[in-house]
Amino acid sequence: MDCTFASRTAWVVPVALAALMVLAPSALLHAQRGAGPPTPPLSPRADAPIDLTGYWESFVTEDWRWRMVTPPKGSYHSITLNAQARKIADAWDPVRDEATGNECKSYGAAAVMRVPGRLRITWDNDTTLKIETEAGMQTRLLQFRASEPPAGEPTWQGHTVATWQLPQILPSVGGRGGRGPVGTTLKTVTTRLRAGYLRKNGVPYSADAVVTEHYNVLSELNGDTWLIVTNTVDDPQFLTQPFVTSSHFKKLADGSSWKPVACTAR
Repeated sequence: MDCTFASRTAWVVPVALAALMVLAPSALLHAQRGAGPPTPPLSPRADAPIDLTGYWESFVTEDWRWRMVTPPKGSYHSITLNAQARKIADAWDPVRDEATGNECKSYGAAAVMRVPGRLRITWDNDTTLKIETEAGMQTRLLQFRASEPPAGEPTWQGHTVATWQLPQILPSVGGRGGRGPVGTTLKTVTTRLRAGYLRKNGVPYSADAVVTEHYNVLSELNGDTWLIVTNTVDDPQFLTQPFVTSSHFKKLADGSSWKPVACTAR
């Protein structure tokens, strides 16, 4: 063994350790001074991973006979109603709804996204996304930082809490050749609803109904942009199982065709 190397090592290591002991506190102090206060979280609006804003037009791809025209009394196929709900649906009377000021019973949050027409989606503030419907002139507020539901009577649009969900791969819309991008779902849960209709012909949902929705934005290769809204209605009073639908909306270039119309009972 080289004695010269050994002797050098004997004093180099202790000196290096001593230097580290002196420098470490200084480096730590510098890091602490440079860290600064923690960065506040972004607002739901600033942190939005997908853009839902703009004008959207409904594209009826299924259930045409129940969406584009008012179905006849007693037509509640594909909805699993219990006996009590069927009795209510069989007694539907639009004249009575008009006389009692209930023309908007089929425009509540459980059904309004199925009514043909356009949507206007904007940010009402940094934590609330607003959806206005052309049909029935309804306004829905999706609140990302909502606390307890407000006091007072239930309303047609209820109380909606919104959250962003994890990304996922989605298929193209209608097999038109595009492929869904990696996207993020907006999930909403709506409670505190005023009892209304799942369809205009008196198919009921109760004030106990809970509406869960997922909003996805898809881009086609031809440049079209689509909004897909999957709606699940759970109603222990009138439904024997959840009622699930999926509605498509195509994005419009502007609001030039926006023409709001009032609720109708027929």
